[in-house]
Amino acid sequence: MSYARMIFLLFCLIASLAQPAFAEADDRPLMKLPQEIEYTGAADQLQTAVVFGDPTKPGLYVQRFRFPPGLKVPPHWHPEEMRTVVVLSGRIRRTMGREQTHRASARSFFYEPPHVPHFAWAKDGEVILQLTAIGPTGTTAIPQKSQ
Repeated sequence: MSYARMIFLLFCLIASLAQPAFAEADDRPLMKLPQEIEYTGAADQLQTAVVFGDPTKPGLYVQRFRFPPGLKVPPHWHPEEMRTVVVLSGRIRRTMGREQTHRASARSFFYEPPHVPHFAWAKDGEVILQLTAIGPTGTTAIPQKSQ
């Protein structure tokens, strides 16, 4: 399957799954400027900002994550059926399932299938990711063996 066809099919799937979410959403246009997006959390930890929707409720939501330099997010997985990520700035090292680790730089896109273990590392400096998904969300940590 060609890359373009795969992206088209993914877009169609997102649109079909999001229809109920859009039906319940506020129908007013929304625009948030960068200075209006407020992150929560300590500066030396993973910070989050909800840009649109509510990750705890059914429906479409958009969330941003700010990784300080050197932050590692240990292996975990999420239950959402649809979860896409765009790297807005920086370069993140990430591993999905049993893949080798990849470096994703600004403007990179990836899809996270449900229940697939993954981890991330902002080894090279600050990273900002934007996540679009259909909630409700959750995170299940994967216990690590003691060394």
